[in-house]
Amino acid sequence: MHSSVGVSPVRSPRRVQRVETVVIGGGQAGLAVGQRLMERDLDFLILDAEQRVGDAWRRRWDSLRLFTPARYSALPGMVFPAPPDHYPDKDEVADYLARYAERFDLPVSHGSRVESLGWNGERFVLRAGDRGMEADNVVVATGPFQRPRVPAIAARLDPSIHQLHSSDYRTPFTLPDGPVLVVGAGNSGAQIALELSRFRKVWLAGRDTGHVPRRLLGRDVFDWIWPLATRATVETKLGRRLRRRMQGGDARIGISNRLLTDAGIVRAPRLTGERGGLPVCEGEVLAPRVVIWCTGFEPDFGWIDLPVTDERGFPRQTRGGAAGWPGLHFVGLRFQHRLTSSLLGGVGADAEFTAALVARRCEVGAAA
Repeated sequence: MHSSVGVSPVRSPRRVQRVETVVIGGGQAGLAVGQRLMERDLDFLILDAEQRVGDAWRRRWDSLRLFTPARYSALPGMVFPAPPDHYPDKDEVADYLARYAERFDLPVSHGSRVESLGWNGERFVLRAGDRGMEADNVVVATGPFQRPRVPAIAARLDPSIHQLHSSDYRTPFTLPDGPVLVVGAGNSGAQIALELSRFRKVWLAGRDTGHVPRRLLGRDVFDWIWPLATRATVETKLGRRLRRRMQGGDARIGISNRLLTDAGIVRAPRLTGERGGLPVCEGEVLAPRVVIWCTGFEPDFGWIDLPVTDERGFPRQTRGGAAGWPGLHFVGLRFQHRLTSSLLGGVGADAEFTAALVARRCEVGAAA
């Protein structure tokens, strides 16, 4: 039974499109869910804010590569078209997603940014621009990278310092000349710092998140990690421990402290303040021309007009099912159920579980 706490019934427009299931988001999670719904011959539509499948990947920085090899980077039903040990770049991923949508003839409506999701007392109600829709089931598949997180100190830095978030970084050649401070020493920060160090002085600030070697005993490290990671669920002691560990940042894959030092990158401690408009890292004042914030992302579900998030803004869910709202699901969240839930090659398991629940609910509705 649907909860009604904090929810005002939404009056539907006179003319609305009714779809049995709406998937919000046409990235890897939304496409994986779509493929599983298509297998079950269900009525559904994928709403995507982008103009093309894969555009979110195309906008990422030019040299970005997956840290998982191709063998662990496939969605359900279609292998990644590359040698198993190849690390796909961002354009290869974007093209793969586009071919995936074409191969399975997935109904993706582009340029359809969902602005609100509510409940009218009978069905879920969605607004996307001038479109109104009603659905019995909704799958929110907007991914783990939503609103860039930038610390408040950014507003206190000198205006002459060029600042950008990692989501806006493309290439070293679009930045002003001069030294760069990269804030955040995880995988993204370390990769960007290494690229920039070929052309200018770079500080890399932040606590050491640890390092996992690229190869172990002659094999790619994911040959050892992946079987364990797919079994590490929130229902296991190991999974719960790993989820707590991940809250402090992911270990860098294949980027050791020695590699950073050999590249000439100056490691700096955590950014703690500002002095005279300059960043201060635990007492040390730095004078960068550019600051790149590799500080991650925050959830952005404010467009959902239902009480489904906790005090931190994350969905209250069990295996993707929204607490108190049958028919509303999330897919692609970070460690939603498995360590691999938000990864290209891991989202398929959650997509399958969710599609099965949707299919069951549709069967019950049809029989009623």
